[in-house]
Amino acid sequence: QVQLVESGGGLVQAGGSLRLSCAASGRTFGAYTMGWFRQAPGKEREFVAAISRNGFIYKYADSVKGRFTISRDNTKNTVYLQMNSLQPEDTAVYYCASNTAWNPDPNSSSYNYWGQGAQVTVSS
Repeated sequence: QVQLVESGGGLVQAGGSLRLSCAASGRTFGAYTMGWFRQAPGKEREFVAAISRNGFIYKYADSVKGRFTISRDNTKNTVYLQMNSLQPEDTAVYYCASNTAWNPDPNSSSYNYWGQGAQVTVSS
């Protein structure tokens, strides 16, 4: 069982930055690939970014490449999402999730555990 808790969401103006954190419970954080997903009102949940167990392999959605950076600190059981150059279309609830795949996976159905979500609102 893994419990995930996101933090760091909020309201920011277009062009601004936010950093989301996701703290995981348990002593086996390094055994999990971690992903970030988001869901905007009226839209389906979509993949944002994922990172391998050792933090060396990344995958990003095309819409966030060059603006968002995923990272992890296995000593702190935490995964981060640094979001720069935010735009109104980035407004959504952001979720972190974990699975036991070897490589980062953009498919939400492969993730076993999910956080409660963090609201990110970008004003124009």
